[in-house]
Amino acid sequence: MIGYMTAKDKAKQWGVSDRMVQVWCGENMIDGVVKFGHASAIPEDAEKPTRTINQKPGRKPKSETSKVEKTTEAL
Repeated sequence: MIGYMTAKDKAKQWGVSDRMVQVWCGENMIDGVVKFGHASAIPEDAEKPTRTINQKPGRKPKSETSKVEKTTEAL
């Protein structure tokens, strides 16, 4: 298809793994994706999704108080 790329080609362009692009397609995080069975066609002008691990659906954000801080005290 003209104007579309495979997940493998898009992964190389974005510098991520093939699997990460497949996950983004499955979670509808890339606009304009067309599914063909198990394969996905991604628009050439699609933007790379940005998300941190805490922004996954169903995951609670880490609280700042849960971090363990190391203190160095002179004895």
